[in-house]
Formats: sequence, structure tokens, C-alpha cells
Amino acid sequence: MRPARAEPGAGESALRRDQAGRVLDQSGCTIMHVDMDAFFVSVELRQRPELKGRPVIVGFPEGRSVVLSASYEARKFGVRSAMPMATAMRMAPTAVVINPRHGLYQEVSAQVMELFNSITDTVEPLSVDEAFLDVAGALRRLGTPLEIGALVRRRVAADLGITASVGIASSKFVAKIASTRCKPDGMLLIERDRTVEYLHTLPVQALWGVGARTLETLQRLGIFTVADVAATPVGVLQKTLGAGGRALHQLSWGIDPRPVTPVRTEKSIGAEETFAVDTFDDDVLTRELLRLSHRVAARLRESHLAGRTLALKIKYSDFSTISRSKSMGAGLDSAGQIYAGAVALLRALGTRPQSVRLIGVRVESLESIETAPLQFSLDRRDDNGRNAEVAGDAIAAKFGTAKVVPARLLASRQKKQGPGPR
Repeated sequence: MRPARAEPGAGESALRRDQAGRVLDQSGCTIMHVDMDAFFVSVELRQRPELKGRPVIVGFPEGRSVVLSASYEARKFGVRSAMPMATAMRMAPTAVVINPRHGLYQEVSAQVMELFNSITDTVEPLSVDEAFLDVAGALRRLGTPLEIGALVRRRVAADLGITASVGIASSKFVAKIASTRCKPDGMLLIERDRTVEYLHTLPVQALWGVGARTLETLQRLGIFTVADVAATPVGVLQKTLGAGGRALHQLSWGIDPRPVTPVRTEKSIGAEETFAVDTFDDDVLTRELLRLSHRVAARLRESHLAGRTLALKIKYSDFSTISRSKSMGAGLDSAGQIYAGAVALLRALGTRPQSVRLIGVRVESLESIETAPLQFSLDRRDDNGRNAEVAGDAIAAKFGTAKVVPARLLASRQKKQGPGPR
């Protein structure tokens, strides 16, 4: 069997045929497994493009640390994730070692998942850099499964500056196999009616659950391929492997009925503003942050939610976008706290390389106020500020939001509206 494998730059018309030129049957193949390629390394290379094409390892070089990510050039030396760093550095002595930046990886991961959710509502994250997508509901809007897969890869490259591999099939298990087999930066579709034919060409370790110990056990039975597993009676597999024997036999026949199950672990509330004229002015930026902080805090309290993480978004005049986030403790729903944190994040950016086109603030990791732990403070002004905001909520509910604004925002409002009546 020669399934469709899209190489980097392959045109969408070429995606509809396999390597033998046969038109592919995409029906029923609505499940995708999308996996970023060497994720941590790829994120680091965005800022260090001179290292592209060289062996690169992300991990702490001292102590008993392990490899967190390795470029494909480093993998040619045998370097693998979770390998002791000391071993990896002996195997690839010319590799460039980069200390990990977990905050940055989480930030890019959130952008990856946001991109996936813009394609389909049915997204099941597996880790920071991979997820299952069911695109059945997006076919009418975005085209065939292969066209949607190509769209995902283009957007990951254009929006995030990294690459992804996409496996497409009729089940999660087979989609995961497909993405693994087309790495790096590829796409592979396994047709539903030819799934078994394809699986039976693979080595047994391609099946989920076949690690080193299970592989050794199976090989002692003369089982070396997925086809060998399929030909082995279920009873023999169960006697040898226990309860996992039946599951392994089902996988060898492509049986995996599990649906893609959306997981909503991250919720957020935010607001942003695009300036009429791009600006460098700190006063303009911080005043807008104050306005946005009050807007976000009011929405949080209205929804009876509080958050633990604060994020700042900046879009420059050339449309490049950066974001920064920080943990703020529990129970964040006060405009004063949001504003103080947002200004601190803005200051930490240092000198801006360009004028700012857009600024935004967002509170993430939300929980219900009834269940979220409270953030206590020894400074009574913190409580006073929040109490004043709550009072403002009540006034706004009765008389309208325009009746209560922070004093600092009055000047900008008067500039827009002109002087009031005398």
C-alpha cells in the first residue's frame, strides 16, 4: 500500500492522490493527530535561526538532567528525548545545548491549541505539543480532510514559526501512527478501507503499549509484525500479556472506537484594543491597560470567576505579536491587581523596537469564585480597591457603565467628547 504522504511544499492538488497516482478515498477520515516537530528546539530556533541545520539539544547540561528535545540533526547521532544529558552530549559532542525555558514553551503551546480550536471545536490535547482533532464538523466550511490538514500545517508555520506533522485516519490510533510515520514536517492519510492493509506492513512496536519489555515477550513467541499479532489467537495473547492482549489484538485490526474528547482545561477572559494611531507613548499604553483591566475584572466578577494567571499581548506596527504571562496567585478578579500585573509585564519588555498597534490583557486558569481559593493580603488597600470595584459594579448595573470610570480615564474621555456643559 502506498498512502498519501505530503512533503513540505506539496501542492494541495497533489494531496488527493497517493504515490502511485491513485485518487484517494478520504471518506470517513476525519480524525487528525497533529504533532509539532521537535517542539522545544523549534521554538528556540525562532530566535536563533543560525542554528538551523545543526544538532541542537534542549536540556540542562549539568547534574542528572535528561534531554527534553533534540533536533533531527541531533537524532542522527542517536540522541532521543528522556535520554540522560551526559549520554546525549557524548553521542553528539558538537551539538549546541540550550537551557530550557518552560514559560515560553507553555506560551507557544497555548497558541498552538488556540489555533487548533479555530479549526474545529473538537480538540483533545495530549501534551503541550500534540492533539487529536475531529474535523467532521469543519468539512463543509474548510474542505476535504487533506485540505484541512494542509491548512493546519500552513497556519502553524506562518503564525507560530514552527512546523507540524499531521496524521489523518478514521481512528485516533491510526492517525497517531500516521503522524509518527510522516515526521518531520509531513502529512499522511491512511484510507479507512485500507487501514488493515497498511497496519500489517508495520513492525509490532508500532502498536500502542508495545514497549521494550512487551516487545521482547512477543518476539519470544515469534511475533515481529502487526500482521503477526493479528494472526495470533486472542487467547494466546491474553495468556501471555494479560488483559492487554485483547486490546493489542484489536489494534492490530485497526479497531479503536474511542472518540476525540474535547478537554477544556484552560479558560480565559480578556480584552484588547487597537489604537487609531500606533504609539510609543507609555502614558497612552498604561492608560489603555487600566481601561482594559477594569473591563476584564468586571467580566470576571459578572461570571463569578477568578483566575491564577495574567497575560499581556502586544502587537507592533509591523503586525508582529508578542505575549507575556505570569502567575498571580489565586482569586484574581480585581482591576487593581490586573492592572499592576499588566504594567509590570509591560515594563519588563524594556525598550520597544517599534510603535504599538494593539495592546491586550487576559486572565487565564479560571475557576469558579465559589471554589477558587482566596488570595489574602496584609495590605487593606487591596480589599478596599476590590470593594470599590464591587460597588461600582452595582452602580453600573443600575445606571449604566458610563457612570463609573477611574479618574485617570476621565481626561482621555473628555478629549474624545470635548468639554462638558458649563
